[in-house]
Amino acid sequence: MRQVNVVEAGQRIEELVEQAAAGDEIIITDRSDQPVARITAIPSTRRRRVPGRARGRIRMTDDFDEPLEDFKEHMP
Repeated sequence: MRQVNVVEAGQRIEELVEQAAAGDEIIITDRSDQPVARITAIPSTRRRRVPGRARGRIRMTDDFDEPLEDFKEHMP
């Protein structure tokens, strides 16, 4: 964990963000050295895509692409 005052953080924000993305935690302090904010990496929430994972779970009816009754009056 590293502390940086707000003035320095403003001048080096890109570098601090890169450090946070690499796993460091940066604490931003105000002019009186009181902690006011924290920069940390956001953990990835994306799961790896696995083709075929839903195989057998999805079923389409035979009339899937038939016009809906509610819209028949709008169809040519």
